[in-house]
Amino acid sequence: MNLQAPLVIDIEGFELKAVDKKRLKNPLTGGIVLFGRNWQSRAQLITLCAEIKSVRKDLLICVDHEGGRVQRFRNDGFTHLPAMRRLGEMWAQDGKGLVGEGVLKACKAATAVGFLLASELRACGVDFSFTPVLDLDYGESSVIGDRAFSRDARNVSLLAKSLMHGLQRAGMGNCGKHFPGHGYVKADSHVDIPVDKRSLKAILQEDAKPYEWLSNELSAVMSAHVIYPKLDARPAGFSSKWLQDILREQLEFTGAVFSDDLSMVGARVLDGQPISFTQGALAALKAGCDLALLCNQSLKDSKVIDEVLEGLAEAQVKGWWQPDELSEARRLALLPALPALAWDDLVRSAHYQQALACLP
Repeated sequence: MNLQAPLVIDIEGFELKAVDKKRLKNPLTGGIVLFGRNWQSRAQLITLCAEIKSVRKDLLICVDHEGGRVQRFRNDGFTHLPAMRRLGEMWAQDGKGLVGEGVLKACKAATAVGFLLASELRACGVDFSFTPVLDLDYGESSVIGDRAFSRDARNVSLLAKSLMHGLQRAGMGNCGKHFPGHGYVKADSHVDIPVDKRSLKAILQEDAKPYEWLSNELSAVMSAHVIYPKLDARPAGFSSKWLQDILREQLEFTGAVFSDDLSMVGARVLDGQPISFTQGALAALKAGCDLALLCNQSLKDSKVIDEVLEGLAEAQVKGWWQPDELSEARRLALLPALPALAWDDLVRSAHYQQALACLP
């Protein structure tokens, strides 16, 4: 029996195929990530999530659903959520720092966004969203851009905490990303290998501060496919120095750690050499990730998912990688503990209507 189900995979369409069910039954599969291509309507999404849970109740159904341009499910009742920068702009409107009316309105709006985001997803059967973004907005990164709350780590931390409170009210955990920070580099790790040449001191005093301040509130953290050579030549998601020495020991984070998508260009090279998807998954797990994401492969080459599952099984047998019961406990802790409201009950509830009224 496996002690850990570390792989989070994707599917191609609106419903499960036989091959999808086979992969989801694999004891090394811990979850599934849904995308816009898996969304047709609210009824279809509810059916798909129920179908996934019928395969295995413990599977974690995830999505990147932040608001703004990163919102996978739109229309058919789903609220159009603002980009996080909009909340940061609300904060800055009156220029009075931590005591102004704009700050109070921004925090209230952030909580409303978190509640609406989580309650609507949960009403459809989705367990978990990879939010909030904790990257700082330096104004140079196109991939982060308006997904970030602010340039100021203090503003980011308080707005993120407010959003996380809204998620929690709806019974959903949270995931701060992309540790230790993706906002400074211009390169996009989806298509490039970003390198942040700043000093370790600068990164810890700026970008990593939200992780330090929120370490007790964060359910999960997603690592960045960015190289920070002043600490390690490996990307953060493959670096035990970042994940173990800094995140776990120095910042005292105890929740789940996700790799970012192993299909991204930033995850395809290690120590200057191209690596396979299996090597990437093993490198992430050995470095300290509890869960490894392998997304967008069902559209490109779905056989890769099978190869990685087989590779992890072989690595386990040969002792190259040892499953971890604590990692599995962290995964299971991300599953909602309480039942969700049905959609019709949700939209009629006072909490929901109050949250809608608080949106910017």
